[in-house]
Amino acid sequence: MINTAGLLFLITPFSSSLLNDPSSCLHGNFYGNYRDGDSLHSIFIADEPCLTGDSWPSQSFLPSSIVGPLATNNGMDQLVWVEEQAVDALLKAESSSLLDFWAFLDRLDPSFTARMNQGVLSPADLDIELWKTVYYRTETAALISVARDTVHNLDSILPRYWKATPLPTTPVEFVPVPPSAVDPVRRILANLKYDGVIDELVNSISIPQMKNDIRFLTGEDSQSGIMSRHSFAEGSRTAAKWLKERFEDTGASCELKDFLVGFAPNVVCRYEGTSNTTELILISAHYDSRGSFGSTRAPGGDDDGSGTTALLGIARAIGRSGLKFKANVELVAFAGEEQGLYGSKAYSRELRSTNANLTLMIQADMLAYHDPSEPAQLGLPDLIGTPEVTQLVANVSAIYSPELEVGFTPACCSDHQSFHEQGFPATQVFERAGPILDPMYHNSGDLSGRSGYDFDQLKSIAKVQFATLLHSAGFELEP
Repeated sequence: MINTAGLLFLITPFSSSLLNDPSSCLHGNFYGNYRDGDSLHSIFIADEPCLTGDSWPSQSFLPSSIVGPLATNNGMDQLVWVEEQAVDALLKAESSSLLDFWAFLDRLDPSFTARMNQGVLSPADLDIELWKTVYYRTETAALISVARDTVHNLDSILPRYWKATPLPTTPVEFVPVPPSAVDPVRRILANLKYDGVIDELVNSISIPQMKNDIRFLTGEDSQSGIMSRHSFAEGSRTAAKWLKERFEDTGASCELKDFLVGFAPNVVCRYEGTSNTTELILISAHYDSRGSFGSTRAPGGDDDGSGTTALLGIARAIGRSGLKFKANVELVAFAGEEQGLYGSKAYSRELRSTNANLTLMIQADMLAYHDPSEPAQLGLPDLIGTPEVTQLVANVSAIYSPELEVGFTPACCSDHQSFHEQGFPATQVFERAGPILDPMYHNSGDLSGRSGYDFDQLKSIAKVQFATLLHSAGFELEP
């Protein structure tokens, strides 16, 4: 934990010049970027001379910056950023305002136990004090201090339109995506054109098979036995093993990669390229889920069983076709997304530590909900991601899934953020060019057998992810 004695925090609108200045005393005191409504903010933690003295020009602070002291702690507290997710006005009536959020916390019993979580594998008699100090708050976000033992359980406690992201316990490096890393994506963009073989391959994704797959993951198939894919639930381990076996059936080499004690593992599956290259293309989803407060049921049919099912659909199409990629390809199902992108943070750091030659990464998160009064859509990130990768995905969609209306979404933030912040080109695909509209978002009713769960849209977006992979990695079909 951070030793906060004598330290102050700075919350300031994101500025690449501020983060890239090695002469600033803030260099080496960066704790991440976080969303507040339509804005992105950076958090720094430094000593008083740095934030109030003459070590760097005061005009570097933007007018909306906030500086304040951190309370001294005994190493048992954790700083957490909480934010309201971008939800459509039609759902806002159900969404908690900030005042409702604090009232919600006040109403909770201080001895609220881990038994209330969605099947988590935590000591049932763990007494926890939920929150301690509020350092910053607006209508849509806050920086708070919570008891360390509560951090991994916050997703089960928060109102469903709120999301918690724990701050790292030590400073992190800001790693911008270098122009040289984007050059390969620009080349793919420049050469992009319709390919009849790719069209045939992406259209081979099977909706009947996707229906079977999602029903296993949600537990709608009674044979699966999965009640919850919460990162700490036994069902998440069942899902991880099942996913590994299904991916391996398609010819991939898979590994269950643990990253934190208590969490389900990441499922990392690889197709070795036929070329003598270190180049890697990665597509992903997260398979952990979140349900209603107080319920042990967390089926996660849309969030993110849909992205995981799309990933499986792509893998099955790869296996049936017998295609071989020229570049190395990984399909990854992450855990720990709902608790703060833990699984993808761990894996992106691992790839950065080995200086991986990652051309691009595309995360699929929530693909299947479609309001019948609207056209089928594809949402791309408005703030966090690499513009060139986002443009590539949009162009691919126009070629292979023209039925999708493409636009930007403020829905934020999924596992692509972890890779983007490690300097890798990355983006996300989402079900709507706008805020979240799924009425079962973070709800125990998030099943596939319901109104609005659209397998045609799910396939259309999966086709985009698959076609982008094929154009980026290159491939050969066996005679």
